[in-house]
Amino acid sequence: MKGNNEMSTQVHRNSTLSILLTSIVALLVLTVSGGTVQAQTPTGDPIYIGVSGPLTGALAQYGAQWIKGFDLALEEINGAGGIDGRPLAYEFEDSQSDPKQSVVVAQKFVADPRIVIELGDFSSSASMAASQIYQRGGLVQFGFTNSHPDFTFAGGDYTWSTSVTQTQASPALADFAVTTIGLKKLAVFQIQNDWGNATLDLFSKRVTELGAEIVVTQPYLDGETNFRSALTTIKDANPDGIILISYQADAALIAQQAREAGLNVPFVGSASIQSPDYITLGGKAVEGTYILGEFTITDPRPEVQTFAKAFQDKYNEEPDLFATIAYDAIYVVAAAIKEGGPTREGIHEALPKLKDVPSVIYGKITFDPETRRVQNPRFNDLIVKDGAFVPWDGKK
Repeated sequence: MKGNNEMSTQVHRNSTLSILLTSIVALLVLTVSGGTVQAQTPTGDPIYIGVSGPLTGALAQYGAQWIKGFDLALEEINGAGGIDGRPLAYEFEDSQSDPKQSVVVAQKFVADPRIVIELGDFSSSASMAASQIYQRGGLVQFGFTNSHPDFTFAGGDYTWSTSVTQTQASPALADFAVTTIGLKKLAVFQIQNDWGNATLDLFSKRVTELGAEIVVTQPYLDGETNFRSALTTIKDANPDGIILISYQADAALIAQQAREAGLNVPFVGSASIQSPDYITLGGKAVEGTYILGEFTITDPRPEVQTFAKAFQDKYNEEPDLFATIAYDAIYVVAAAIKEGGPTREGIHEALPKLKDVPSVIYGKITFDPETRRVQNPRFNDLIVKDGAFVPWDGKK
């Protein structure tokens, strides 16, 4: 985690890692309608957010990107005076995105009266395992990477999400692969967890409706690293494209081993691999990967360009999807606290009332009170080109 001269961060490591932002020096000058306003340093007691997610293990890179998005958002919010003079802060507990660990984290957060809302976990499996604990404890569980269609119903009215659902994303991925790119014979690699299983079911149904064919499906376990036998089977099936229902690290390995095996058909994936690690780990093997993404820094909207510049200035790198949705999540939480007050019940009552909260990903966020999901999600057709995620120009 990178530090900042305007921020004091305390890191505690026991069985978990806690990251606590308790003070931010805020002598920032904000331009408002052509004039200037001197920001005030928050002096009240911190308002605490609990975060459950992966800081170690196979999915640790996602947690690292979350932290970058969280810290930038908190620097901005606290630099502008916080919320009614109180700084926002977070405690990050390392669950490794393991359902057993996420349950332990949930119990800890529910028992801690300082925590007014929880963010996470990363995977739907880990999140849904803990949902009933948050529901019974009256603590909102706010998932921003939880695409499983049942996630917001696993707990009840205390479970909310800004993530696109698999009900939306999986058929859209099929449309992207078959209709937009023009693939007709598909091979599929699918990670065996709740997210992978639900994605495959919805994707397969739509592929059939579109008149295309899945010629072979290769399920694999989380943590698996040798895909050579599966690739032999796929090569024999002679597909014209490989669909990656995968996370970034295993997708990169699949791509490398596929190219080593002489498979030169295109890869197609979803936003789950829209992470710097996919490109860093995969190298030349992932060049030309098509991705149905959810964010691109080339979007000309002012809020995107302002965020991208601030992120670049702070971290000397471009923001990825997962840093961006973490950044957005903090601003949604801040809006809910401003609307309902810094209490568990106040946030719970405020979320359905929020309307048009500014968002880098969506432009504006308004929730459907029935599904507790964001209305009108959007997608972006991307391709990996010269080591970067860029808008696809339609050339195959």
